[in-house]
Amino acid sequence: METTTISKPALRESLLHDFDSVRAFSEAICQPLAVEDYVVQTMPDVSPTKWHLAHVSWFFETFILQPALTGYFSPDPLYAYLYNSYYNALGDRHCRPRRGQLSRPTVAETFRYRSYVDQQMRTFLNTASPDTLAEFEPLITLGIHHEQQHQELMVTDIKHVLGTNPLSPTCRWNGPDPSVTTSTLRVRESQTLSWTQFGGGLYEIGWDGSGFSFDNEGPRHRTFVEPFALSNRLVTNADWLEFIQDGGYQRSDLWLSMGWDMVQTFEWSAPLYWERGEGDWLTYTFAGKQIVDPNEPVCHVSFFEADAYARWADSRLPTEEEWEISAGTQPQVGNFADSMLFKPVPLTSDPRSAITQSFGDVWQWTASPYIGYPGYTPASGAVGEYNGKFMCNQFVLRGGSCATHSTHIRPTYRNFFAPDSRWQFTGLRLARS
Repeated sequence: METTTISKPALRESLLHDFDSVRAFSEAICQPLAVEDYVVQTMPDVSPTKWHLAHVSWFFETFILQPALTGYFSPDPLYAYLYNSYYNALGDRHCRPRRGQLSRPTVAETFRYRSYVDQQMRTFLNTASPDTLAEFEPLITLGIHHEQQHQELMVTDIKHVLGTNPLSPTCRWNGPDPSVTTSTLRVRESQTLSWTQFGGGLYEIGWDGSGFSFDNEGPRHRTFVEPFALSNRLVTNADWLEFIQDGGYQRSDLWLSMGWDMVQTFEWSAPLYWERGEGDWLTYTFAGKQIVDPNEPVCHVSFFEADAYARWADSRLPTEEEWEISAGTQPQVGNFADSMLFKPVPLTSDPRSAITQSFGDVWQWTASPYIGYPGYTPASGAVGEYNGKFMCNQFVLRGGSCATHSTHIRPTYRNFFAPDSRWQFTGLRLARS
């Protein structure tokens, strides 16, 4: 992780504000849940909401409170085993696919644990010496951004838990009603797909040293890019319906070999949560089943599906360098988790740019494998396991989604998932050489 230096009095105030804000938003996400919703694990990639709430508290406890406070003790020493996610340097951990088997600690006990960590963190932030606060500031800031990552996972996992339930239950937050028209949020229009050209040459890519970044966003480096073009908008549901109607899921020539295996094995015929209704395609949303909106960005598609669609459209997926070159010139506005809508919304024309929807709505698959930049070195110790150990068999996504908080995204942010992942809010933009 990387941060920039601010004055010591302002640092204490800033950390307290950011810590309280991120902790409150996690609990706001849980506001419409019933107690039974907290404990379900519908597949190995999904974690129960209860586990997310405890894990992010464990992170603050493990990386800040235990080393910073003499005599600090956890409410239960076994929490270190239950809530360690993947840090081998910190010892053994409970098996990820079995997190749904943990009926205890209860939801109430989980919130008590969370409250205990909150109290201890606020005491530390209020009383630590300026030098101690400055020493732990990088880890505290990392913990805040780490919790924002889990907020996004909570939304994604909650949707999978509810979306795989035959009752298709609703889940409503204290924000815009996702069942009503989104015309007040975005202009509902079918913008013709067009292309914006970018010149080739030598570009600088990666974190420039301003504000927070994860370690995988650097070092900043130069890379040569051939001339390319990006589509002015994201691929929509209407576009995807054409792909389906043209036999996109039946044509092996469009698919990478492993992708075609997934189509055959799991009988993919549409994006995740889509199903055929009486004359219309339906999709699960937090407002229950809805008719697929043709103007929304297509969502919940894997890298394999995105790549196949791009081939079908006589295009390709952009590289992450191409995406960043474009996004670095765009206003960082979009449909984010702050709205509590948690749904991609239709396109609006942005007079400030020929490229729309660079940020928010859906994560955009790129053609780039997730590897370290030239000169990348993981941090020492357990925190070095945060990103570097996953640089294998995954692809980079850019731009954030409707489940990403607006303070948690930037042009250099590198998300990554396995190519068959579909439960995240993932879509695509097209590119051409």
